[in-house]
Amino acid sequence: MVEMHNYVPANSTQQKLSNWGHLNRKVLNKLNFSIPEDMIRKIVQCTPGVVELMLLPLRQKIEEKQKQSKVASGTYQELGTRYALHENGHMETGYSSKPKTNAAGLYVQQSPRAERMNKGQQGYAQALPGDASFRIQLAEREQALLACQETVQILQMKVRRLEHLLHLKNVRIDDLTRRLQQVEQKQK
Repeated sequence: MVEMHNYVPANSTQQKLSNWGHLNRKVLNKLNFSIPEDMIRKIVQCTPGVVELMLLPLRQKIEEKQKQSKVASGTYQELGTRYALHENGHMETGYSSKPKTNAAGLYVQQSPRAERMNKGQQGYAQALPGDASFRIQLAEREQALLACQETVQILQMKVRRLEHLLHLKNVRIDDLTRRLQQVEQKQK
């Protein structure tokens, strides 16, 4: 998927921006995942915590894609085709033109089937055979669970960062208190 000859080893900010832009266009686009330009700049500038905000949703997107490729083989793929044909009389194959942002502010473009599921169109799922309907509802819930887990991970990272900052502040306060006591003792 990633052809390393397209990426020049870089120390300069401009070349890093170019490499990230290339990765964003050529590789991440195939996963329906996009990193905003401002986040790429922050990653290139090594802003603490930013790369984690990009990597966690990316990892989940890759895992989701792997699950979809496993599930897509066989009858589930046929079911999706029938579902798309039943919904509007023609088969959708493209992606929506308007990408959505997730909790981390990254652009995540969903497949047409996922968008239909997110819109809450469950009437068609009820019309399908019981087993297929169950699979669709299960996929919906797994997707919602992944989104919640992503949010929890992001919040946990923020809490860890705040705890670290609090620890640093406490160390600084202790140091300044100790210095103040030393100065007071010298003055006596």
